[in-house]
Order: sequence, then structure tokens, then C-alpha cells
Amino acid sequence: MTPFDEHGRFRLHTDRDGLRRVAVRGAGVTAFATAMSFAIQMIATVILARLLTPADFGLVAIVTTFSLLLMNVGFNGVTEAVVQRAELDHGLASNLFWINTGTGLCLAIAFAAAGSLLARLYGDPRVAAVAAAMSATIFLSSLSVVHLALLKRGMRFSAVSGNDVVARIVSVAVSIVLGWAAWGYWTLVAGAVALQLATCIGAWARCPWTPGLPRRRAGTGAMVRFALNTVGHFATNYCTRNLDNFLVGWFFGPQSLGFYKKAYDLCVLPVAQISDPLHAVALPILSRLVGDPERHKRYVLRALSTLAFVGMGLGAGLALVGQDLIYVLLGPQWTESGRIFTFFAPAVGGLLLYLAYGWIHLSLGRPDRMFRWAVIEFAVIGCLFLLGLPWGPIGVASAWAVSAWVLAVPALWYAGRPADLGIGSILGAVWRYVVAAPLAGATAATIIHRIPALVSAPGLLGAIDRGLMAFLLFGAAYLCAVVVLHGGITPLRQVGALLRDMLPRPSHHPDVPPSLVTSG
Repeated sequence: MTPFDEHGRFRLHTDRDGLRRVAVRGAGVTAFATAMSFAIQMIATVILARLLTPADFGLVAIVTTFSLLLMNVGFNGVTEAVVQRAELDHGLASNLFWINTGTGLCLAIAFAAAGSLLARLYGDPRVAAVAAAMSATIFLSSLSVVHLALLKRGMRFSAVSGNDVVARIVSVAVSIVLGWAAWGYWTLVAGAVALQLATCIGAWARCPWTPGLPRRRAGTGAMVRFALNTVGHFATNYCTRNLDNFLVGWFFGPQSLGFYKKAYDLCVLPVAQISDPLHAVALPILSRLVGDPERHKRYVLRALSTLAFVGMGLGAGLALVGQDLIYVLLGPQWTESGRIFTFFAPAVGGLLLYLAYGWIHLSLGRPDRMFRWAVIEFAVIGCLFLLGLPWGPIGVASAWAVSAWVLAVPALWYAGRPADLGIGSILGAVWRYVVAAPLAGATAATIIHRIPALVSAPGLLGAIDRGLMAFLLFGAAYLCAVVVLHGGITPLRQVGALLRDMLPRPSHHPDVPPSLVTSG
């Protein structure tokens, strides 16, 4: 995509597709790509869990707890500023590129220098060398941020998604090869660096735009302020979300952190596969609907209803089969992760709803309100973590799950206040699924426990049999509960229609991106 015309204005072509079709097809493309990434990541997890030790994962997790914060500074600020702004030209984009890249370089150097401090903090000299190597991911990430943001602004979701998949394949291939070569924890470090390098090369190839020299330009300050508010929210939220890793690693060591982090990653991986593509599509779409409050509100409530349908079922199902799932995927040496996983899983539905508050705030142009909410979130979740700490990693996981449900509705209400999105309309969109999931889970668990031979079946085959039986029973019970609570199959028809619309269809104008200006 060539983002700017000969006058330096951002190119935005039109097409006959409506806005709803743009959103649905964009979500379909992105969801397909993230499903592929999910499958690739799961393959890597299954293989690397057998090549490396929990302590290897824990050691790298100690470093990435801090490096990921710095690596995502630009991605979670500049991206939203580029996508949300009504008017964007070559000069503004160039200024943002140089500001973001310079910031990334400074952060990378600072993190490499701080490696020795982290090593002393955790009492492990290996941390310093890992931190120095991981600093490369911070700078490489900053080089691709603006190019990926321009692709998203131009609705080139297939290009962004394809780039993510290719980069993930490269990263996984590097990790597996080095894992077989017995590189230990350096396997994970090399995979992380390869991921950012491949992402950067792909972003520049798909968006062949060369930034100009930085110059004084009206609008730069406003975009930087928008980005800083967004980064402030991200940094606060990141600290909140990684406080548990810090506490578990500090108090219980790399081994316990390895078990805890693997359970956490496998729990939030499906959440990210759903939430991240929706965020990528929802933000540019909803940003164009700010002038039509009723339509904006309708789109948000539809999204929340769909998230609730998927998330509540997914969370209850994972809680039911969690231990057997971890046994099948990772092997018997990860049994403790399976136990921790069952305490994480009930949070999935609440977390999917909760994360929607971010794109509501940003689409309304209110990162300042999002930043203020992040401070409240930090205080609430931090207190819950400290309360759960005496019970070890399981106590911390339980606190994390409770926080998702405690904060979900207040966060959505606060985000939607400027758009007149009340608690009543939010609850009306989701409550039936919230009730249906635990009812179905309890029904399936009761039936399973009345089959002693299945409950006591040992080994891999026993875990597979229990998991499949629980999955089938829960799926049937959940769909029945949804139909009963809705008084019909309307929600199933709506989800089916949505899935059909998400499938790619032939177009007479394959090179023309969807319109943002026609009615949907």
C-alpha cells in the first residue's frame, strides 16, 4: 500500500461495501489470521515444553516482564494516534516515525544497561545477558509501528494479519531449531528477536513508505499528547497485568514462575486471539461513527453480545477441561500448571468483556479517561494480588480471575458514559450468557463425575477421553441454556450470519480497500 498521494495526503479509496460489511469482513480476515497464529503458537508450545524446562521459561519470563513494557510503548500509543486522527499527511506521519524510533532506541540502550540491576534484584547473573539480548526487540519493534498503523488506517487488515502470521512462523521455526540444538533458554530469546525482525521487514515491504525528515508541523503536538495518554494507560495497565509475574518470580523463584506463566499464557492466548483482532477492526470503524451516537452505541452492544456468547462458553469450558488439556498439550511434568490453569480459566469471559473498554475510550477520542481508569485498575488488582499471595501461585491466579469480573461492568460503564452507554444496556446485552455458562458447566461436571471409570482413567488416553466428553456435554448444555434464556434460537442465527459474513468473497475490485464513508 502506498499510503500518501503526490500531495502528501493519506489515500482513502471508496467502494460499494457498507460499513458493517467492512467491519465484519475485516474481523473475519483478522480472526482467520489470528487462528493460524494460535495454531502455530500452540504447536510451538507443545514442542518447546518438551525441549525446555519450566526454569528456562521462568528465567526468560523474568526479563520479558520488563522488556515487553518498553517494546510496546510506541505500538500502544502511536498506533492509536495514527488510526484515530481525522486528517493525516506525510509530514505528520514522518514526525511520529522519528519520535517513536528515537524513543525506542533510547529505551533499548537503557534496558540493556539495566540488565545488571535486574540480575542483582533476582539473584541470578544470567538475567543480565538475557536482558542485553532482549533489548534488540525494543528497537526493532519501534521501526515497524508507524508502517503497521498506516496499514490499519487504510483498512488493509489482510496485509497486517498476513505479516503477523509470517513473522510468527519465522519465530517459531527459529525457536524449534535452536531448541533441538539444546540452546536452553537462549532458544526463547532468539525466537523473540526473530519475531520482531520479521515483523519489521514485513511491515516495510507491505507499506513501502519512506518517512521524510522531521519538521515543525501543526498537529504533531496534539498527536503526541494523544499517544502519551494512551501510553500512560498502557504502561499502568501493563504494570497491573505483570505485577503477578513479578511477585511470583520474586517470592517463589523461576520454577514456580515457569509453571504460573505457562498456565497464564495458555489462558490468555485464546483471549488475545479474539480481543486483538476485534480491537484492530473496531477502533477504525467506531472512530468513524463518533458523529452518529446511536449507531456507535448499537455497534458496541452488538460486539459485547458476541463477546459474551463466545467468552462465557470458552471460560466455563476451559475451567472444566483445564487440567486434562494441559496434560495433553505439555505432558505430565507440567501438572502444576494444569492445577493453576483451572483457577485462571473462569476469568476468560469477564476478561473478554473487560478489554472492550479500551476501544470504546479510544474511538471516542478520550485516552485521558482511559488513563484515569488504569490507575483505578492498578489499585484494585494490586490489592487483590497481595491478598492472594499467602496462598502461593494459586492464590495469585484466583485474585487475577476475581479482578476480571469485579471490574468488567464498571469499566464498560465508565468508558461508555460520553456515548450514553448505560449499565442497563450493557447487562441486557450479556446477562443471559453469563447465566448460561455456569449452568452448563455444572451440568456437564455432574454428569462426568457420575461416570467413575472416566474420572479415574489414567494417563494420556484418560485425559483425552475426559476432555472430549466434557467438551461435548458442555457444548450441548451451553447452547440449550442460551436458547432457553433467549426464548428462541435468534442468538444462534445471528452468530451464524456473522460467521457467514466473515468468510471472504470474490470482489470485482480486489485492489480497492473497503469504504469508510458509505452507509452500512
